[in-house]
Amino acid sequence: MTGYPPIADHGLIGDLQTAALVASGGTVDWWCTPRFDSPSVFASLLDGERGGDCRFAADLRGEESGTVRQLYLSDTAVLIDRFLAPGGVGEVADLMHPIESATPSDRHRLVRVARVVRGSLPFTFSCRPRFDYGRAPHTLVRTDDRSVVFQGPGMDLHVQATAPVALEADGDDITAGFTLAAHEMAAVVLTSVASGEPAPVPPYMDDIADELESCRAFWLSWLRSSTYRGRWRTMVNRSAITLKLLTYAPTGAPIAAATMGLPEQVGGERNRDHRYTWIRDASLSVRALVELGFVKEANAFRHWLRDRIEAGGSGSGDPLQIMYRIDGDPHLSEEVLDHLEGYRGSAPVRAGNGAADQIQLDIYGEAVDALAQGEDMGAIRGWKALSDVLDWLADTWDRPDEGIWETRGGRKNFTYSRLMTWVAFDRGIRLATAYSRPADLARWLHTRDMVFKQILERGWNQERMAFVQHYDTDVLDASLLLMPRVGFLSPRDPAWLSTLDAMGRELVSDSLVHRYDPAASPDGLRGSEGTFNLCSFLYVEALARAGRLDQARYAFDKMLTYANHVGLFAEEIGPSGDQLGNFPQAFTHLALINAAMALDEELDRAEARPEARPAPRPGARPGTWPEENEPVVGADNPTAWRPGPGRA
Repeated sequence: MTGYPPIADHGLIGDLQTAALVASGGTVDWWCTPRFDSPSVFASLLDGERGGDCRFAADLRGEESGTVRQLYLSDTAVLIDRFLAPGGVGEVADLMHPIESATPSDRHRLVRVARVVRGSLPFTFSCRPRFDYGRAPHTLVRTDDRSVVFQGPGMDLHVQATAPVALEADGDDITAGFTLAAHEMAAVVLTSVASGEPAPVPPYMDDIADELESCRAFWLSWLRSSTYRGRWRTMVNRSAITLKLLTYAPTGAPIAAATMGLPEQVGGERNRDHRYTWIRDASLSVRALVELGFVKEANAFRHWLRDRIEAGGSGSGDPLQIMYRIDGDPHLSEEVLDHLEGYRGSAPVRAGNGAADQIQLDIYGEAVDALAQGEDMGAIRGWKALSDVLDWLADTWDRPDEGIWETRGGRKNFTYSRLMTWVAFDRGIRLATAYSRPADLARWLHTRDMVFKQILERGWNQERMAFVQHYDTDVLDASLLLMPRVGFLSPRDPAWLSTLDAMGRELVSDSLVHRYDPAASPDGLRGSEGTFNLCSFLYVEALARAGRLDQARYAFDKMLTYANHVGLFAEEIGPSGDQLGNFPQAFTHLALINAAMALDEELDRAEARPEARPAPRPGARPGTWPEENEPVVGADNPTAWRPGPGRA
């Protein structure tokens, strides 16, 4: 269990059909090809011995003060590892040129380019592929000193190098060692193809340099479509690029994360496969994409979503299931890869996702809301399919489900599921009216109002003065931070502000937000988890919309300090500030974008009307920390930087 880099110690590269993680220092320790959800070729992130990896780095063993820095070329997905030592300064650039074709490809190139900008440095290269999650053997075939092919089941991995790299066999793997002086360059190209396909053309440095510049130009051109001009452009741009990298270009379907099996608690069993498309996550991304100006990406997903609605059927028997493969395949059977030890011993490692056939009624609200944000309703058959779904939901909405967090502790009447059911009917009514579509409007109106009344009567806990997780508990749930966003309540409604205060007391720790308290609401899994980055950014957005701008901005600025060195976030933050869970997490970056845009909008509004800014609380001291002028929401609130009652 030694030798595992921190989860956050990675950058992401990809070609819009697959993606790889590169650890700071030059090791590719995660790559699945030819698709995001294909079996891995490199997976040492899940098993340092059996997983396989590819390392390309300056050899700093003889340099006592050598250091490594990892960064992106600004506003691109070209990743650079810089090696700084007394003997010289060198770099390794990693890139995968985007493939925007609507046709899936079996051919994917991972390009690695080394150069020295000052002095001279020795470099080492090694490639240890392990096909099919490390379960399948491979054969090494040498073509010449600079070209080999690893033959695995159904796939060939070609490794081709430029001078002065000479590839040497190390059993069934390969290594190389060479030295570069100032202004010298060398490249290694890894190309995955279907078995028996022709070998790629040998690489030449001029062509590699052109490919690097072309990749850089692609990302700069794509980002010019962004309309965001707010206060946090660097982080918003990085999040937008990350969402694009995690979207499968042939179908427009975004995946939840690039990885599987990374733990929510090191050594724990909360390890899931997130390389699939969740209806919820992807649907909630539509508004952010549209508001950023990426209408093409938003429309591509809406088309994919309409296809899923028209196709119908699921493992649960409902019209939609909560997640699909990126090509729309609903079959995601889960298996345990018990030959892998898991990240730092965090077993079991699961491939596939057994939650796919869960019943989560909230997905219908998110799906209809995503469709309602477009101007193209699609074909008549698409409306008929959507109308049939809402008619079905009118008959089936009032039943327990597994909820947004995919708990495995039994079905409940989750308040969030009811909230998004209300959204489904509300948006369906708007669509039918705006586009003059046939619909049973009277029934939809009646059902929408029934859901609304039920939430107020059963989802509200008078003792807590807050909306709660489900109807039979007093536990709070951060998913309800979306209540104002979807228009169920005003962001300054007294009932909502009371709920927000309760969450601040119980779920928030120094701006970091827990989904819920698993000890109070068992979810069927052992162990604990960190705070959820998604929820932390939802909290910032809720604070901003509630007019608590100083507190919102301070919480947002603190959250940004938890990003890794290249601006990426995993799913969770652990007790010591370490990133946990699958990486990078699309939902986190989506929520960051939404929080930034909401905060920008509210700050602009306040600056335009300074008299509308809320006054400091009575007795507030001038010059104190920002949140100290916010209402005190409890003596035990860990975000308050001052002694509470009875504390020194």
